[in-house]
Amino acid sequence: MNSIIIYGSRYGSTKRYAERLAEITGLKAVFFKDVKSVAGYDRIVYLGALCAGGIMGLKKTVCGLSASQELLVATVGLADPTDAENVNHIRGCLKKQVPASHYDESKFFHLRGAIDYTKLGLKHRIMMKLLYSKVTKIPEAERNAEVRALIATYGKQVDFVNLDTLEPIVKAL
Repeated sequence: MNSIIIYGSRYGSTKRYAERLAEITGLKAVFFKDVKSVAGYDRIVYLGALCAGGIMGLKKTVCGLSASQELLVATVGLADPTDAENVNHIRGCLKKQVPASHYDESKFFHLRGAIDYTKLGLKHRIMMKLLYSKVTKIPEAERNAEVRALIATYGKQVDFVNLDTLEPIVKAL
């Protein structure tokens, strides 16, 4: 089966996962902006950074899928993928970006990423500051795991990347 790994990474976590998956599988890993067409592939393995309710580059990548192409998507973000509420939120984002014709047949995986506030661009620093200001106003009893994690890690450098969590994706291939 002719397969490719395509990734959307802004600060490097997703790229680390994509490059490691490429090493393990022998597949080529390509940044989504460098992919002209997915038409020549039977299987697309897409790894994308979660950002502001979307998955970086996914919509551009899947718009050219044919009915016969297989899609595997791994999201990369700070939210804990073992928390059901986080997974439901991520799945909602995926449903908005993956065509209905492919959604039910696709395989989805969720990986943890990293953040270093000193490396964020101005737009993302402002966005995170606004988000932090908003979530700190939520009463403690009403904060979900994602909100608590955001508050605990705000302004810090945290790295939750675990390359061993690629194993389910490798098995799915």
